[in-house]
Formats: sequence, C-alpha cells, structure tokens
Amino acid sequence: MAHHVNLLLETLPVPDREILLSLATRVRFELGQDLIMPGQMIDVVHFPVSGIISTVNEMADGRSVEAFMIGREGVAGIEATVIPMRSASRQTIQLTGEAYRIESGRVRALAHERPALRQMLALYHAGIQRELEQTAACHALHQAERRLAKWLLRCHDRADGDTIKLTQEYMASMLGSQRTTVNEAAQH
Repeated sequence: MAHHVNLLLETLPVPDREILLSLATRVRFELGQDLIMPGQMIDVVHFPVSGIISTVNEMADGRSVEAFMIGREGVAGIEATVIPMRSASRQTIQLTGEAYRIESGRVRALAHERPALRQMLALYHAGIQRELEQTAACHALHQAERRLAKWLLRCHDRADGDTIKLTQEYMASMLGSQRTTVNEAAQH
C-alpha cells in the first residue's frame, strides 16, 4: 500500500502534529469491520490515511443509510473530541485502509492546551455539519441517479484509484434505497 497522510493532520503546525502522532497507534481496518456501534462510548478517534469509514444511521425497521463518509481528509469520532460522548451511529469500514487511532480523552486534553488543534477540530466539525445539511437537501430534492452519482464521486475522491469494489446491495444500503433503484440509476 502506498504511503499516505491524513490531510487534516497535515494542516497542523509541526509541533502539534508530532505530539498528537506520538500518542497514536497506526491500525489497519478491513472491509465491513465495525469501529463503533450506536450507544457505545467513543473512546478512540481515527484519522484515516487511506480507506473510507462510513457513518451509518440505522432505522428501527432495520434499514440503514449513510450519513457521511470519512477518508484521509478527516477524523472519525469528531464529536468525542469536545466532550465524552456516546455514538448515535455505526461507523463501519467501506473501503479497506489504515488510520491513526488515538484515545479521544487524550485528543480532548491536547485540544484544550493547543489552540491550533482546537481550531482545526472545530473547523472540521463545522464542515461535517455543512455536509450533513447539503446531504439532507440532496436526499429531499434529487432523484436516485443524482444521489448515486454524488455518492460515487465522494467515494472516488477518497479511494486510491479508479476501481471501487462495491455491490449494488451495499450502495443501496448506504443511500437508503432499494437495490433495483440503484441498478436503474447506475444504468442511466
């Protein structure tokens, strides 16, 4: 696997990035692996350097839909960098990769001491909020073809190549659609 960096960490001043990485463990995650389940305390955050982590909301009727995805541009578990928190969603691996894993309490403590880290986390959190607002509008206003195209482009932006191995059933689950709807949208 090619050597990659987390783009969010790269925005930090070198001393802040070095102290944060000194507390990190580099981990590999596999397709379909769940990092956290709804209701579980977010004890660690992940700064991906490759692969994709999907944040998935599960409905009472068993259906699921992806709220947002995280690649090397971000951090999974951002909400626990402010205060201790339980996850409202499931975080699952959509594309195999690697990440820096850091205890969320350590990130909170460092963010309290280091203004650049605190600002970077706040800006990323605000960006996720904007993305969620845009996604809600897209789901309300756009047909399946446009939603699928947007989702595929976002996957491609985070993948390390032009090939993304996903099934129509998986894409349907992430989009909150039927497999037949994804099949028809993909044909168009």
